[in-house]
Amino acid sequence: MKIDEDLIKHVAETARLNLTQQEIKEFLPQLKEILGGFSEISKVNTNHVKPSFHAVEIKDVLRHDIPKKPLTQEEALKNTKHKKDGYFLGPSAV
Repeated sequence: MKIDEDLIKHVAETARLNLTQQEIKEFLPQLKEILGGFSEISKVNTNHVKPSFHAVEIKDVLRHDIPKKPLTQEEALKNTKHKKDGYFLGPSAV
């Protein structure tokens, strides 16, 4: 890939950045160095290496979902006085 002022201007325009000519000249060697580093990385043999999406293992802070004996219908309804025919009784919907 050719890294020149036109590329920096195009990237700046895409990112909606208004760069001065001085900033473009300052960023040109920096961009070359960054992309050069990535080209060095791409030379490394990564066959048989699993991808790593997170540098730190993500653990769930919630408890494990372990199945337990569910409530019976009678146990679920025992503390409400709003029930009818074995179901919870809610407000009427018109």
